Amino acid sequence: MTIIEFIRAFAHDLPVAVVITDQTLEPPGPTILYANPAFGKLTGRDHKTVIGLTPRFMQGRETRRATLDAFHQALAASQPFHGFLSNYRPDGTRYRVEIDCRPLLGMDGTAEHFIAFEREVVRRLGRPAAGKAGRYVPANVSNELLTDALRALDIFSTNKNNHKI
Repeated sequence: MTIIEFIRAFAHDLPVAVVITDQTLEPPGPTILYANPAFGKLTGRDHKTVIGLTPRFMQGRETRRATLDAFHQALAASQPFHGFLSNYRPDGTRYRVEIDCRPLLGMDGTAEHFIAFEREVVRRLGRPAAGKAGRYVPANVSNELLTDALRALDIFSTNKNNHKI
């Protein structure tokens, strides 16, 4: 069983969007190798149709170059990235997404793939709250429990090794 087959079995029914890409960071890459149905719902596309595309298809006018550069630098250094991007659905509507992306390292310690966990967020009104969420809160809150495996990965939390934008 490959890592992608393992993650596919694990992530298919998760309420959090999961996408796996290859390790190619320079355009036209990276290439999407797997996306779960929650990713399709988030992006407004059938999750099966994004296989073979680059995640760049979601970017648009208000996608911040500085955030993309920080994202690229973290992945190029085989480090995790945690941040927020403005992406676009096929009908042109903009949405804000929180991304927690991590390299999947091979035996030699180099990144062979990247896995990203994503969820839509909205900007808080008024003063940002203290704590993990800061300026953003999830746009949709699922009543489904995260699996123990996701809790163990500490998805969508801050730690000193993640890049915050």
